[in-house]
Amino acid sequence: MISIDPRDPRPLYEQVVEGFRGLILAGVLQADDKLPSVRSLATQLAINPNTIQRAYRELELQGLTYSAAGKGSFVTAAEPARNQRKAELLQRFDKTAEELQELGVSTDELALRLKGGVTS
Repeated sequence: MISIDPRDPRPLYEQVVEGFRGLILAGVLQADDKLPSVRSLATQLAINPNTIQRAYRELELQGLTYSAAGKGSFVTAAEPARNQRKAELLQRFDKTAEELQELGVSTDELALRLKGGVTS
């Protein structure tokens, strides 16, 4: 389902969050799908259950999941999460494009890069 890279400098809980976010936004996990229990995922990934719990809390704060007392964590409808993520990324893109233009990168160069014409 998800994997952890010990060489990744990000904290383990962030890797878990990113793993589930990717699965949810890609549609692999659908609305109301149940996430693995904290204990079972911690065992599967060989990490502390508190790390999984922290990741699940973060997923809930991001609106990607919800919890039901005594039943576990479940995926929310993906469309609102997709729209929110798209808005966040577009905002980041706008800021990056603005900084690149301040550094002398032309609009044409940016457009070419978006079309996949430039890789370096």
